[in-house]
Amino acid sequence: MPSEAPSSGDGAEPGAPRERRRRRGRARARTEALLHTLKRSRRVKANDRERNRMHHLNAALDELRSVLPTFPDDTKLTKIETLRFAYNYIWALSETLRLA
Repeated sequence: MPSEAPSSGDGAEPGAPRERRRRRGRARARTEALLHTLKRSRRVKANDRERNRMHHLNAALDELRSVLPTFPDDTKLTKIETLRFAYNYIWALSETLRLA
């Protein structure tokens, strides 16, 4: 008795033809207008993601500025000044603890 090949586990009969899966993606022919619309849609979504990322970054920097001691209080540090000052402030506090 000839041995049968193991089934693929999809529940289909061993001799039954398999259904072909439809390919999606680059194989599909697209018109130039559709490509333009897709590119514009992707760009709009990317712009939204970048805008949200910058809003979150700016909010985090504002929170960091609120806990750093500044002289005078109405001075707003730039992003790079905020990061450098925070680094130096943390280092100074660490040194104070180490020496105490």
